[in-house]
Amino acid sequence: MDNKVELTVQGVANSRVQSNAYALILKDDGTRRLPVIIGLPEAQSIAVALEGMATPRPMTHDLIVGMTHAFRLKLKEVFIYRFEDGVFFSELVFQESDGTEARIDSRTSDAVALALRLRCPIYTFESLLQRCAITPAAEAEEGMPPDDTDPEEIHDPQLLRKWLKRQEAYEIEAMLERAVGEEKYELAKIYQDELMRREPANHPK
Repeated sequence: MDNKVELTVQGVANSRVQSNAYALILKDDGTRRLPVIIGLPEAQSIAVALEGMATPRPMTHDLIVGMTHAFRLKLKEVFIYRFEDGVFFSELVFQESDGTEARIDSRTSDAVALALRLRCPIYTFESLLQRCAITPAAEAEEGMPPDDTDPEEIHDPQLLRKWLKRQEAYEIEAMLERAVGEEKYELAKIYQDELMRREPANHPK
């Protein structure tokens, strides 16, 4: 039987792979990270919930939260149960006052935005996590800088290239944009090389 794994929200990052898209990063209690591509409105809603910000008027997800309270419903959990054609499928598991459960299909971005506001757990299948999660190296290589190091502090180009292999593509894209903006073209070339290395479709067969 496939086990369920609880996930937490690590954050939302800007994505330059898709226009007007963001990467919602979910993680387990170890090193595995599950990136979910979401749109701008959903990214803003999730960011508001993560920061605990108050908005002048209720956003759509705030309205749904108000309705769950008004009708005395409890969001028991959010469950990400399938990945197909680049899309994650999720459901909201509501519990009524008499204990009856109702499962409602939902976009993953909406489900996470509600989970953050209603403080309910987020789950997925272990098999889905094994298939879709990104896992950094289990053990840091000797002499390798920590993942949160500023890449500009790594002065050895070879060490920088090895360090970049452990970083997420969206993080390297941000480094590339910053380096180009600051006219640090040597660094930008190293970042670009690493991104190209991960895109076999860009290389001739």
